[in-house]
Amino acid sequence: MTTFLIILAAIVVTALLAYAVVNYIPRKLHWIISVVLIAIAAFLVYKINFEITKPIKFNKEKKVKYAKVINVLKILRDAEVAHKRVTGTYTDKGEDLIAFIDTAQFALTQTKNVPKTIHIGGGITKEIEERVVDTVGYEPVKDLFKGRDYKNMLQIPGTDQQFKIETGTIEKFGTIKTPVFEIKVDKGLILKGMDYNLIKQEKEAIGGEEIKGAYIKVGSLGEVSEDGNWPPFYDKGDKKDTDK
Repeated sequence: MTTFLIILAAIVVTALLAYAVVNYIPRKLHWIISVVLIAIAAFLVYKINFEITKPIKFNKEKKVKYAKVINVLKILRDAEVAHKRVTGTYTDKGEDLIAFIDTAQFALTQTKNVPKTIHIGGGITKEIEERVVDTVGYEPVKDLFKGRDYKNMLQIPGTDQQFKIETGTIEKFGTIKTPVFEIKVDKGLILKGMDYNLIKQEKEAIGGEEIKGAYIKVGSLGEVSEDGNWPPFYDKGDKKDTDK
């Protein structure tokens, strides 16, 4: 709005100068007015170009900042998923999660069908196959995080703050309680120092190719989900890594 008023004022001044040149200012002073008009025109071109390129630059820088945050959220998500796989639940203690990665192990299991004889009654027996799950070894959870900076995964990139992990449970079918977790960060914190009006618009994004709402988050306290709320654009690098 401020830029619009500046441009409008410059146009009005230009018009007044042009009127003054024609009606009041001596011809010998016209060159001074010409210089002033050229300066105003150059200023207007600069401001218009700035207003056009500002959102383009904002979107480019925004995506870089978001990508860094999302990459860390993916590490946190994978850590929570691993924790639930081993312990049966999530944790809201970040330091404990780091220690878990360093020390915990996945149980490697093998499922097989074992013949079994059951007695039906009256001396009658029946042969059935029973599915048995055996533990055949263990794999360090840490192996899942090779090449990933999980030691610093609590730090929000580009800020001096840490992610807050929230956990809870959701009741399903009235009796079954399912654990859930959520980790989110305000877009305003990530984009701090950038254009205020564009940040405000960004926090009102409705989705599509943009991240919906005021937060970037993974998981949910309102539904059973381990997904992030970002569009597939931010997962392209993961697909490339998988293909290698």
